[in-house]
Amino acid sequence: MHHIPTASLRLLAPLLCLLAGPALAQYRTKDVPSVAALDAGAIAPGTIAFTDHRDNPANPESGLVPFAEWSRTRPAEKAALTPHPAYVEPDYPVTANGVTKNRHETLKVYVAEARFVVPRAPERIDLKRFASFAFLGRMDPAIKHKALSPSEATPTKDPAAAFARRPDRPWCAAPDTLCIESRYDLEGKLPLGVKLANKLEEGGKKIAEFVSFQSELRVLPPEEAGRLAALTRIEAPVAGALEQNIFWVNQILRFGKFLAVLQPAANDPGKTVVTATMALGIKADVLDRKKEYERVPVLRNLLPAQVLMGNSSFNTGTSISAGLPTYARNRIAAFADALAKE
Repeated sequence: MHHIPTASLRLLAPLLCLLAGPALAQYRTKDVPSVAALDAGAIAPGTIAFTDHRDNPANPESGLVPFAEWSRTRPAEKAALTPHPAYVEPDYPVTANGVTKNRHETLKVYVAEARFVVPRAPERIDLKRFASFAFLGRMDPAIKHKALSPSEATPTKDPAAAFARRPDRPWCAAPDTLCIESRYDLEGKLPLGVKLANKLEEGGKKIAEFVSFQSELRVLPPEEAGRLAALTRIEAPVAGALEQNIFWVNQILRFGKFLAVLQPAANDPGKTVVTATMALGIKADVLDRKKEYERVPVLRNLLPAQVLMGNSSFNTGTSISAGLPTYARNRIAAFADALAKE
């Protein structure tokens, strides 16, 4: 056996500790029937209690709920997780063959809820450190981000996108807000599947081989964060909240939101309970595109509902191409790890 000098071991020890540290500190998700019904004190260290309501795995759309039903049955979620509290399904004019008609677009919603405990008091967590491009890049290196001028936000500058504007202010106009343009290039076999699917369109709108989206990232001011106890259903003051609000997407989705709410643990003020939620509004007509794929053998596993929910042989990787459930789990776990190491 090759002998390593003691002096070399002393030099290597700090490096080995750094390499081992993150693996030991990583949070792991554990599926639960309901996050809200779970006693936060019962969540084990390093564990993320997670649910996305996918109760029927045999159904490709299990875990998706119609927007109208979601608004009616989970009003606190709808108010907190849509782009703004007054958000409704889009209505906009569409012109075909010289005739303009109003179109109402129906949506389905995917919601992932998670809860975990950080062994540090809320006042010792600086959320402003996470409202940065550097942090976004660490959360998911496959997605590339750059600064977006607020005046260039698509709903602000494009009259055809007026339905996506906020009623109270322009996007990215709130103080201390990061305005972001993001792009994700589909991975694995998905680009080839998209090329094949586009050949079936015969003049229809083509599917892009990438997802681009615009968002604002900010730490919510106390008056906004304080209202989120209705979402978490924890009887404790909200100590802080971080939000990434996706208000424009080039295809498939209409909106998305990542929201993390921090509250003190009930029986230990030295710990913080974090409720992290992701919501994505999906165009229902995308999910309905089945018949044209089913008749082509190579595309039978490219059914949009299967791909989006991670049930297709085309799914790959750990980001969006893996499907929304995997993407949500990894995004929340990355945030939990970042909080633990902050």
